[in-house]
Amino acid sequence: MSTVLIAMFAITVGYGVALPILPFLIEQIAGESTPQALSWHTGLLTGAYIIAIFVGAPVWGRISDRYGRKPIILVGLLGFAATTAFFAVTESLPLLYLGRFLAGLFAAAITPVAYALIGDYAPSKEWRAHRFALINIAGTAGFFIGPLLGGLAVRVAGRLWALPPDRSLAMPLLTATGLAVIAAVLVVILLPSGTRRENLDVTHDAARIERRAMLRLLAIALVTALAIGVFEVGLALRGKVLGLDAAHIGIMFAECSLVMAVVQALVFSPLIKPEFTRWFVAPGLATLAIGLVIVSLVSTSVLMSVAVALVAASAGMLSPVATYWASFGIPTSQGAQLGRMTAAASLGQALGSVAGGALFNLPILPDANLLLAALLVLATLLACIRLPRLLVPEQAASQ
Repeated sequence: MSTVLIAMFAITVGYGVALPILPFLIEQIAGESTPQALSWHTGLLTGAYIIAIFVGAPVWGRISDRYGRKPIILVGLLGFAATTAFFAVTESLPLLYLGRFLAGLFAAAITPVAYALIGDYAPSKEWRAHRFALINIAGTAGFFIGPLLGGLAVRVAGRLWALPPDRSLAMPLLTATGLAVIAAVLVVILLPSGTRRENLDVTHDAARIERRAMLRLLAIALVTALAIGVFEVGLALRGKVLGLDAAHIGIMFAECSLVMAVVQALVFSPLIKPEFTRWFVAPGLATLAIGLVIVSLVSTSVLMSVAVALVAASAGMLSPVATYWASFGIPTSQGAQLGRMTAAASLGQALGSVAGGALFNLPILPDANLLLAALLVLATLLACIRLPRLLVPEQAASQ
């Protein structure tokens, strides 16, 4: 299972490494210097990557149900490496969009298939929960390292090696390419190709989660990712407006990811029974809405750190909990089910990324992106009040 963690880490590094350098890369290629043009392109490029995951994740999940998990993970890693390298060397804005979309399309093969692989071999709910936590932590660690690596690699390439700006911006992307290739080699060598074992922790009753509950889990995945998409793009653009370089912006993203990793480790730790995690949904949504509102209001660094911690902690709680409960279903179609969850999250993040750029710094309401996201999170909270009882009916919980 360590190979799956490395694959998740490599993909999220590749995504995160581009975030702090996107505004600078766009400015270099397109010659756009106005904040409005930069914000639009930054949001749309980020959204192109995520919408590709929305398109690809359900397809990759269904293919893995039929042909196995290992070949799909391998294809995803190699395709991601090739398209990230293409993204690094292109000098055309349309090709920049094409490279970002293709990278997201191949990245879509990793997350749902990795979750499904864990579900294939889960002997108990506790084992499943803890391995899901490790996958989430690996992904969050990649997102932690990615923006930090992206900013620092540009600085090192420019100052230490005296590379010109066009080559220094390509360095972090080429580094992510190399990491994906290494992960692919490890998959070939270490990941078993055996047949699936009987899924021991999914009973007949557990395999029949109500459709109402599944729809609410999909809504949680979509809205949480939308809020984070708005938050990510807003954080990158606000840092650029404030005059921060790529390294400083990367540090802010890394701080957010660290909080998410800690929360994910706690939610599925041995101290908390997996069945109890369904009660975290409402507090998580409430905290996310509050954090977004605080981000839109504060101007001091201390209060901003508190707000960022609230957003990160709530997202680190909601995403793994929703995925964990969605994984209980028909064992032979876990890839397809988890692909739909990944697609919902990707659609939310794509919409959030685009909205985060398009609604950034509007003359009428400068923080419209964050406030509208907070309202949507509150609406989801109201719709999910009864979700814990739908996931585990009262008669089953009392047994």
